[in-house]
Parts: sequence; C-alpha cells; structure tokens
Amino acid sequence: MKKLYCFDFDGTLTYKDTMFMYLKFYDSTKYRVQFLKHVPLFILLKLKLAEAEKVKKSFIGSILKGQTQEKIETKSRQFFELHYPRIVRENALDFIQNIDRNNTQSLLVTASLDIWVKPFAKELNMQLVSTRAEFKNGVFTGNFIGKNCNGKEKLVRIKEEINNSKYDKIIAFGDTSGDKPMLRWANEGHYQFFH
Repeated sequence: MKKLYCFDFDGTLTYKDTMFMYLKFYDSTKYRVQFLKHVPLFILLKLKLAEAEKVKKSFIGSILKGQTQEKIETKSRQFFELHYPRIVRENALDFIQNIDRNNTQSLLVTASLDIWVKPFAKELNMQLVSTRAEFKNGVFTGNFIGKNCNGKEKLVRIKEEINNSKYDKIIAFGDTSGDKPMLRWANEGHYQFFH
C-alpha cells in the first residue's frame, strides 16, 4: 500500500512557531528593534486588515535581507543543533520514526522559509515543500521565490512535488486554517493530531 504523508511543521510537529525563534536566534538585537517596529502590522494582520505574505516578507527581510547565504545556512544549522529534538512534539517524533519508509513518501509542508527548515526536513527524512527564499549572487534579497506556502498554495505545491504520482492513501496533518485545504484534499486529514 503506497502512502503519502503531508505534515505541516510549525505547531503541528513543533511546540512553537520557528520563524520568530529563528529570527531572534539570528540577531537578537535587530529582532527586538524590528519586532517593535512591526507590532502595528502584526495587529493589522490579527484583524485581517493586512496581507500575511507582505507582513511576513517585511519582517523577515528587516532582519535577513542582505545577509549571505553562507552565513544564513551556518546559522540555520546552529539553530537546528540547539533546538532539535526539543521543539518537536514527542508523539510526533515517535510517529515519524515508525513510518514504513519503503512504501511511503513524506512531505514537510510549511509556510516557514526553507532557510531554517531544511535541516529539520533532512533529519526527519522528508522532502521539503516550503516558502522559498530568493538569493542573488549568494545574498538574500528579502523576497520569496513564488508565493508564501500557505492555504491553497500548500496544495498547489504538494501537487507540483508529487507530479501525478498515485497513492493508495494520502494522510495530512495540520493545526491551523492555513492547513485546511491540504486536510480537506487528503483521504485522511488530521487536525491537531499530535497536540
């Protein structure tokens, strides 16, 4: 029986949102300054008066734009080494470790940037489907390649990744409204399964 597992990352497999954790880890001084500057935007976002992708791009860019890919990748590895496996839910880790890898494809589907999620995907033995950071000449531009990987975009990107492959069963795990299209599409959609 050929299965496809689609796991959301932040909140589903982890206890916390890794974007804020990573950016604070990357440069805590800059993070504090930019967080305060972005508070009005975060409030507008909560009130659904601002576009999530724009706010996210602005906040991430305010800390990482102009940084070299080499430095970002080094910091990402350090972040992973510091927090793995502590930020991953234990029952999620148990579940993943017991997946039959011979008949299963596993995707880590996240709105978080590939920048800091790559080491986690590699460790969990999953293909990464995420928001992609744009680098030019080895420097982060502050932009994304394509759209923010959330909501309907998650589904678009999953379908691109599996490229018409056929599965006997598709099982998805998520914990927010941004995961709903993926959960509805799967044969089995599990909401806050590991909580």
